Order: sequence, then C-alpha cells, then structure tokens
Amino acid sequence: MKKIVKISLLLLTVLPQILSAQNQKQIVRVAEHFADSLRRKQDIPGLSVAVGSAKKILWAQGFGFADLEHKVPVTTASRFRIGSVSKCLTALAVGRLYQEGKINLDLPVQHYLPAFPQKKYPITSRELAGHLAGIRHYNDSDTLHSPTHHYQSLTEALNIFKNDTLLFRPGTAYQYSTFGFSLLGAVIEAAANVPFLRYMEQHIFLPLGMNRTVADYPDSIVTGRVRFYEHDRKGHLVNAAMVDNSYKWPGGGYLSTPTDLVKLAQGLMNCKILNDTTLTMLFTPQHIESGESTGVGIGWRIGKDIKGRRIVHHGGSIDGGRAFILIYPDDDLAVAITANMSGVDLNFKEAEEIANFFTSTKP
Repeated sequence: MKKIVKISLLLLTVLPQILSAQNQKQIVRVAEHFADSLRRKQDIPGLSVAVGSAKKILWAQGFGFADLEHKVPVTTASRFRIGSVSKCLTALAVGRLYQEGKINLDLPVQHYLPAFPQKKYPITSRELAGHLAGIRHYNDSDTLHSPTHHYQSLTEALNIFKNDTLLFRPGTAYQYSTFGFSLLGAVIEAAANVPFLRYMEQHIFLPLGMNRTVADYPDSIVTGRVRFYEHDRKGHLVNAAMVDNSYKWPGGGYLSTPTDLVKLAQGLMNCKILNDTTLTMLFTPQHIESGESTGVGIGWRIGKDIKGRRIVHHGGSIDGGRAFILIYPDDDLAVAITANMSGVDLNFKEAEEIANFFTSTKP
C-alpha cells in the first residue's frame, strides 16, 4: 500500500512537468509555423526569432538563409542589422549615465559639446532622446554624403547636419530623427569620457551578456554577419547596396541577434543595470508643450496592446534589414525578430502574435 502511495505522489509531482513540457513543445511548433510562414509569404531570405521571460530564453530559432548564394542557414547566432532598434541600446547608455550622475538630461548639449553650433533655441539631451529637439531626419540633400563614406568619429558625422536650422522650437513638436541620436551619442561620449562604441561594449553589452551585438563595420570580418538583400522593381531578390553606417552608430548602426535583444529586455525587467526610478523615466512618454503625449520616452515607444497590457517597443528598418523588439514589462515577456531584407513587414502585430503563444507558459 505504501508503495502505491509513493508512486501516486511521484506521478502527482512528475505528471504536471511532463504535461508542461508537452504543452511547451506544442507552442513552439505553432510559433515555428507562424514565423516560417512570415518568411515564406514575404520571400524573406532569412528570419530569426527569440522569446524570453525575465528568467530565461523560452525559444530562439533561425529560419531560411543567412547567405543565399552559399546556402548558409540562419542560426540563433546569426547577426542582423537592427536599424533603429539601436536607439534602444543608446537609451540604456543615457539611463546609466543619468543614474550615475554623469549626465544632466536638461542641460544644453553645448555643456558637453562646446563646439556644436548654437541654435536659435537650446537643445537638451532629454529632447534628443524623445525626438523633440527639432533636429531633422534624413532628406534628399543627404545624397551628397556618400553612403559608403566612413566617418572616423561621431563628431565628424555631425557635420552632415550640424549647421542646419532647427525645424521648430524644441519641445513644441515631435519629429523622429536618427540624426538627433547621432548628436545624443556624441553627448554620451563626452559625458562618459569614453569613445561611444567602447562605452556601449563595456557598460551595456558586457553586463547584459549581449556578446553578439557589435557595430556594423563594413571593412571588417564580423563572424556570423548575414548577407543583406532587397527586392528589385520586378520583385526579384538582389543584394542590397553597400552602405557604411558609421554616420549613425547610436541611431541605427548595430548588428545583433534576437537572443541578444531579449537579453537586453531581461536586463531591463530584472533592473540589472538600471534601477526602477531610471527605468520608469525611460518608459514614461514625454509630452510636447501643448500637453499632447508623444508616446515616446527615452528612446523607447510606449503604449498598450488591445488587451490593455502595457508595452514598450521599437522597430528598425535599414538597407538589407528589419528588426523589431516588443516588451511586456508588467508580464515579464519579450519578443525580438530580425530579417536580412529591406522593406519587410515585421511589426507590432507580428511580434504580439508570437508573444501571445507564450503568454501562459513563461516560468
């Protein structure tokens, strides 16, 4: 009788674990089918996805090819261009320096960069991080600056726009600007007294275990970097044009993996390098002078999904690449997606659907 009782107790302990494991496998199969269908539907050469809770990576997988010409498959270690998701990385540097008292977000940028031209109105780092500074985004005149030109420093890259007139008085309107993040990166560099790329590596990526996240140097061999593609006017897959992203490291110049992006989210959810107060600042929408919310905090976009859950997110579109990161801070869940093709439709809707597969299974 005692033996039967022991067996019964054992089954009560083990059976839920077996059922949970089976359920997890079924969810992964559904997620795999969904992710690969996105790739096939849009004729994307390669796609990579990762999902994680605050505690662990729940699922990570690559689909298709990192290199079509040589039939090299995508793996979870494949490095993709993440475009403007780079702004989320830069936002962490802003938060860390703010937390350490090394940067005052409400001082004019000339406090850190005396050589930056004075404008009609002062510009602050907080305004740069929230796209409220009046710094322009790309325009047709930028074709004068070769996309293959390598800038030796962030300061040199500011030459593209530093003498341009502000679009509006800072704080009175919202204008998305990657160049604003170039200026913000230069402020970070001056405040930290460390070159921007080195600061990011030592103080952001290393502590978070993001060992597959690096600057997209076009003249260097980067292990695991995917090849980049686009569709031509006839809909044929071709290689994307050669570009050098040194003019926009802080706002769009990084390579990464979905797993690394989920590690970033885990670092935020676990307050690994930023405390609750700083995190709240990053995830609180700023407002224009009229009182209207921009939906953007420090780098991150903030909102709610259709179920009313709080979300923070950002997408990145770039030559030969697309990336999207979605975090549910109150639900301890994050999703990241990357693709090695321009013009890919991978947005909040797709990331949300993947997240919903795992909502009830995270530990």
